Parts: sequence; C-alpha cells; structure tokens
Amino acid sequence: MEDQPLGLTVHSMPQPGDAQAQRRTVHGRWKMLAVMLVCAAPVLASYFTYYVVRPEGGRAYGELIAAQPPLPDVPATTPGGQTQSLAALRNQWLLVSVAGGACDARCEQNLYLQRQLRESLGREKDRLDWVWLIDDAAPVRPELAQGIRQATSLRVDRAALAAWLAPAEGRTLEDHLYVVDPMGRWMMRFPADMDAHGAARAKRDLERLLRASASWDEAGR
Repeated sequence: MEDQPLGLTVHSMPQPGDAQAQRRTVHGRWKMLAVMLVCAAPVLASYFTYYVVRPEGGRAYGELIAAQPPLPDVPATTPGGQTQSLAALRNQWLLVSVAGGACDARCEQNLYLQRQLRESLGREKDRLDWVWLIDDAAPVRPELAQGIRQATSLRVDRAALAAWLAPAEGRTLEDHLYVVDPMGRWMMRFPADMDAHGAARAKRDLERLLRASASWDEAGR
C-alpha cells in the first residue's frame, strides 16, 4: 500500500471582532427595516382603510380601483394662465370631475355634487379639494365663475387624462366623480348619474376614508 501524502489544511480561527461585526450587521438590517416600515406606514394605512375599515356599515358605494395609478406629471394650466404640474395636487384628498369648458348639464350637476359633498363633511372639509379638470380649450362660461370659486380648476390635455383615469364600461370620463388619495393615487370611482341617494352613500364613503386616515393625513398641502 502506497503512502499517501498527509493533508495539512489550515483553517482560520474565529476572531473576536467577527461576532461583533455580525451583530452590527443584524442591528443595521433591523434599523433599515424599521425605517422602511415608517416610510410605508401611510401606504399600509391606506390599504387598511380601503380593505378593512370599508366593510363597516355595508358595501362601499364607490368602486375601488385595484391598480391605483398615480397623478401624472403632466402640464396643467390655471384659470390665470399659469402652468403647473398636475402632480402638484398631491398631499390632499381630491374629488375630481372632468368636462369641457362649456360645461353642459351633466358637468354642472357634477360640480354641484362635488361642492355639496365637500360642504357636507363639516370640519373635515378642508381635507378634501374638489377639482374640475377641463379637457379642452373652450372658455368657461362666466355664469359658472361664482359657483366654482372654491374649486380647483385646471386645464389638462384630454389624452393625458384618459391615460390616467378610466370610466366604467360604456361610459365616458365626464360621467363619474373620481377620488384621489393624498399620495396622489386614483383609488375610487363613483357611479355615473349620481342622484341624491347616491350622493348620501358617496358621503359615507368619504367620511370613512377621512376617519380612517386621520392619524396620518392633515388638511392642506
């Protein structure tokens, strides 16, 4: 039997600093996780609001939007002619309608409902902006000016709006009121042709959203 060479494998001994480094790494990871959870808290609160608190008092009137697309960073023009990004509307709950500047009867009804819904929230109304997105170049009729003084009116390209918002099947953008959360996500669409009974149910949806988000959302931007 031939002699086999003796294998001499050298293994490094654990050093005292290795355990300390591992502890520091684990501690750092926990700190990073904590920071991520803090940053994600509003998002978690939103999902708690939409999917857990929502069943209180029955089914929601508004249709929840699964994808929740964010406010697009597209140009918007104020009535005074200044240009801003539509994304600047973030950090406030929004109740949105879409219509041309001529504003037909359906448009007037939606603007009326937006104003009434906001006023019906009482002391919480400053947490909700009602927004009219004008999707053409038609001038706004002078007789509307008084009624929309408290609204945020912006002209936005219709194609940009159609890439963000979507009506129910068989409907148009002008048929609905849309709810956008303070993080800029379109998250709810109210049914078309809302009547007084529907408006009362829409108010309950808005109240639930505001109540459940009270811990992380404040009035104003």
